[in-house]
Amino acid sequence: MHPRHLERLEPGRIYVAPPDHHMLVVGRQIRLTRDAKENHARPAIDPLFRSAAIAHGTRTIGVILSGRLDDGTAGLQAIQACGGLTVVQDPDDAEEGQMPSSAIENVRVDHVVTCETLPATLASLVHQRAPAEVPVPQRVACEQQLSQGEGDTMENLDAIGTPSKIICPECNGVLWEMRDAKPRRFRCHTGHAFTAASLIYTQRTKMDEALWNALRAMEERVSLLRSMAGTHREAGNPREGDRLEREATHLTQHAAQLQAMVSGT
Repeated sequence: MHPRHLERLEPGRIYVAPPDHHMLVVGRQIRLTRDAKENHARPAIDPLFRSAAIAHGTRTIGVILSGRLDDGTAGLQAIQACGGLTVVQDPDDAEEGQMPSSAIENVRVDHVVTCETLPATLASLVHQRAPAEVPVPQRVACEQQLSQGEGDTMENLDAIGTPSKIICPECNGVLWEMRDAKPRRFRCHTGHAFTAASLIYTQRTKMDEALWNALRAMEERVSLLRSMAGTHREAGNPREGDRLEREATHLTQHAAQLQAMVSGT
């Protein structure tokens, strides 16, 4: 089911994050937010996993299944840092192996499962006694405050990262690179977060949008130039009409080159 904001967690239910909302665990409640995207996604896995790790520590079990890119790896690290258990699908068993592969490469995974062995593994784990609670690491707490827009933003960023020379593709602010993060990760002061892989993907998406917008603007200008050229010729000013037509032809050539670039042809 899709939960309601501040709905109390109940046993025996599977809660699915509603579209365009992060789903967080706060104590025994579920909080729904439209805070900044992480890894160009909302809902994203990392803020959910971090919140569950902070709220329930060693009683938390994080599971990463089939998926592209590497959302969830940092969240799984947060669960492990707070004493929870980590379970990952065997990449060879997954329809899309990138997310499980990233988790296995960057986290000391407790259990690697297949679709067939996952149910029995989880049934066994939930009946085990959880170990004693461990303190929430500063890094995990700072990141969760950043993602929710809480605390002193700059102090939290400086505590866990260093300003980079890269601009956030979502809001155009400076990205801080997280220290000692594996895989490499970045955050901006408005809460957007990226792994290096998701940053490259988002940059490519934003670049494609910019190129298509530029192509549209060029085509609109060509149309206007030719309309104005016709108006000048009708008014007995062929020289200005020819000049505008030449400009339109020149711009058409550039538009064709841009079209080939955008289309990959």
